[in-house]
Amino acid sequence: MVARAGRTSRRSCNVPVAAIRAAPDEEAEQVTQALAGEPLVVEELRAGWARVRTAYDYPGWIRADELGDTDGDWLPPLRDGDPVEEARAYLGVAYEWGGMSERGIDCSGLVHMSYRRLGRLVPRDADQQESAGEEITTPRSGDLVTYGERSATHIAFWLGDDRILHAAGGRGVVEEKELQELRLSRRRIIRL
Repeated sequence: MVARAGRTSRRSCNVPVAAIRAAPDEEAEQVTQALAGEPLVVEELRAGWARVRTAYDYPGWIRADELGDTDGDWLPPLRDGDPVEEARAYLGVAYEWGGMSERGIDCSGLVHMSYRRLGRLVPRDADQQESAGEEITTPRSGDLVTYGERSATHIAFWLGDDRILHAAGGRGVVEEKELQELRLSRRRIIRL
């Protein structure tokens, strides 16, 4: 079944963590995840899959049986707090491309979820996060450092003293010496 062009509906994720994929196929790349209660705009239905757009404007495909009715508030109330401390809650979590949960998380998912836990919705991917931030020259703990050649492909929390907190493939969420151990080319330091 295919939804009519131009018709959308508002639904939410009805499972604890649902993969959002690049195509309507279980083997397609996971591009992000939806968490329980998260609102999703359904743009199309196709053979048991729904093309959705997240609250942070991220497109992808989710299994249609992982959708439920929207139930209102899903983002925690906005509160003061330190995104780095929120990120520390993920220490030891496995790295997972497109992950945004305690089951697995990627670098930009760590940044996204750290702010989201404070009630603040920020973009999902490193390049989007870099674009949303204000470039600064003198970093303080909690600012973000982006890496990559032409655009940001990796992002981390700056801790000071040449240390960062990030999620990295194969290592999970760890603190490491910047550049000396990572062999990454720093692009920018930003503040969201």
